[in-house]
Amino acid sequence: MPVPLTDESKPLPPGIVLGPDGKPCKVCSSFKAWSKSQRSGSSSNAAAKGTAATAAVAVASSTTTSRENCPADVEALGRATWTFLHTTAAYYPTSPSAQHQSSMLALLRSLPSLYPCSHCASDFGKDIKKNPPEGVVGSRESLSRWLCERHNEVNQKLGKEKFDCGIKSLDERWKDGPSDGRCD
Repeated sequence: MPVPLTDESKPLPPGIVLGPDGKPCKVCSSFKAWSKSQRSGSSSNAAAKGTAATAAVAVASSTTTSRENCPADVEALGRATWTFLHTTAAYYPTSPSAQHQSSMLALLRSLPSLYPCSHCASDFGKDIKKNPPEGVVGSRESLSRWLCERHNEVNQKLGKEKFDCGIKSLDERWKDGPSDGRCD
């Protein structure tokens, strides 16, 4: 994989992605990579102020574990988007009206142009061109399975495990919860 370059043709730190404007894209990058790049950008100043200041910054950064009320990074945005899409599919009508089908198609088709992470949006756009959603919005089960397959495409690219796309597994994860009742 080629190393992304900044406007000044310097290699970007690992995990940092450029946005369409050519600048590092916060929502396209993981929080860990973003915060590391922000710290390393000011590391020469911190070193000049002494190792005690550098150590204090490192400790403060490492103890900040809550990302509550912070802008989404690529991982949080992805989790939230997939949760929304899978949950929407789980509650989609078994026999949807023409209006439901039209609305769902509009939602799915809008993602490649509206999703804030440009490389994620582009990748999803390519995937839905290869696997168009038109044939799957006719039922809850087919839509749920199709979304799971799209999600598994992303998971495979990220080196994550694939999810079982059987409707029983999908309903357990996104609608009913596990049979042991731990989510009730």
